Amino acid sequence: MSKKKLNVGIIGYGFMGRTHSNAFRTVNNFFDLEYEPVLKAVCARDGAKAKAFAAQWGYESVETDWKKLIARKDIDLIDIASPNNTHAEIAFAAAAAGKMILCEKPLAMNGAQAEAMVKAVEKAKTPNMVWYNYRRVPAVTLAKQLIGEGRLGRIFHYRAKFLQDWTISKDLPQGGAGLWRLDAKVAGSGVTGDLLAHCIDTALWLNGSIDKVTAMTETFVKERKHTLTGKVEKVGIDDASAFLARFSNGSLATFESTRYARGHKALYTFEINGEHASIFWDLHDLHRLQYFDHRDEGLTRGWRSLHITDSDHPYMKNWWVPGLQIGYEHTFIHQVADFLRGLQDGAPAGPSFRDGLATDYVTDAVLKSAKSGRWEKVKQLRKR
Repeated sequence: MSKKKLNVGIIGYGFMGRTHSNAFRTVNNFFDLEYEPVLKAVCARDGAKAKAFAAQWGYESVETDWKKLIARKDIDLIDIASPNNTHAEIAFAAAAAGKMILCEKPLAMNGAQAEAMVKAVEKAKTPNMVWYNYRRVPAVTLAKQLIGEGRLGRIFHYRAKFLQDWTISKDLPQGGAGLWRLDAKVAGSGVTGDLLAHCIDTALWLNGSIDKVTAMTETFVKERKHTLTGKVEKVGIDDASAFLARFSNGSLATFESTRYARGHKALYTFEINGEHASIFWDLHDLHRLQYFDHRDEGLTRGWRSLHITDSDHPYMKNWWVPGLQIGYEHTFIHQVADFLRGLQDGAPAGPSFRDGLATDYVTDAVLKSAKSGRWEKVKQLRKR
């Protein structure tokens, strides 16, 4: 049976552009789907680099103006893999043109901007999704399943952290193609919107909405030379962020993120403690889920290390034989597979723009609390 072609136009050719392109290229090799992504065009301001990217990944054409890309009648889906300050304008135009939209995280620079993006895609009734890929780690998806089955019982605690160390040097500049995440005008915030956004999205998915937060942030290097202007300028992003939270279900939480944790490149972990059981997950050991059930009896009671590779584990029947694990890049393939399956089944897969807005509401409250020194309520999503 011939597949329905879905012509993809991607905006951006950086790290995320590579992960997304690999997912589009690979998904039909492992998942039985009605739709087949076609790498139709890549768009970036630097035409020469865009052409090199297109040749490497198999895109049929190149654009240097995203407005021209969106206007093309042969493009069905716009994938926004560009810096944060470009997401909204591109999404508005894509929605108005009736294109499907996949957008990198965080959805927007702030909650107000994200609200407008949600309104645009829902008015246009165009399929949409945000690239919060850690939901698609099989071990994390299994954690969702176990919680849904009630195995943990009432949840008491949620704790998460995401640690890096790459911005410690005071000589590191801010801004430009490689370091835009250090420029508040482009990124919106620092680790709160970049790293903690991942932790928050996963937490909302696993444990429900967050009611209120109290936070602190710090910028350790106050000034950096700007790559584009060549001038020493004030640093506006947060280098470290930590906050306490109360979930709407009554559980307590701690979240921490920093780019100043020497020795850590991408340490993302979460632990959930319930009345019956606890679970723990570590990105560095992403194919394992640590599980403890207090109802276990006998001398061998204790934490179990579940190796998530069997065919009855989430997504794994599509890959290798039991015992052989998969990695980071597969999470993006799973996300594309779920998006395409949502199209064919008429049951949209998350996280949608609306889900991305929920995360932006939390990051807004965190940043507000860090300035006010008070507990701040998290704005909740309005019903459709």
